[in-house]
Amino acid sequence: MNAASTFSAKPRAAKTPPKGSSAIRVSGRTIYGLAQVFKLLADESRLKILLALSQDAELHVTAICDLLDQTQPAVSHHLTLLRMAGLVGYRRDGKHNYYRIESRLVCDLLEQFFADSGNGHKQLQFDDFSLSYKRK
Repeated sequence: MNAASTFSAKPRAAKTPPKGSSAIRVSGRTIYGLAQVFKLLADESRLKILLALSQDAELHVTAICDLLDQTQPAVSHHLTLLRMAGLVGYRRDGKHNYYRIESRLVCDLLEQFFADSGNGHKQLQFDDFSLSYKRK
């Protein structure tokens, strides 16, 4: 900007929602938590790890490496991120770690999400389909 230029900022008017729309009923905390989970699941390797663990209940790191055709450091990185987010847990047996899904966080987030947004039902209705949630 040169010395002759001036900058004038006008305050923004508060936006009002269009008529007929309603406020988002899901808490910011729930939305943030789900967004963090979805970010982790957006990676193909991490999604494959979770799908494999959902099928086999528990896997050794070497089995996950073979499944993904990735090195142990790469798989360990993914597992660490999933573990820090509370999506997987592990048990140590000698020198080996065996990983399993920890579903409590996702279960709690989804339950809160559907409770807040599902009009008292565990279901969201779209034009062509519905999405529902049922806890075991």
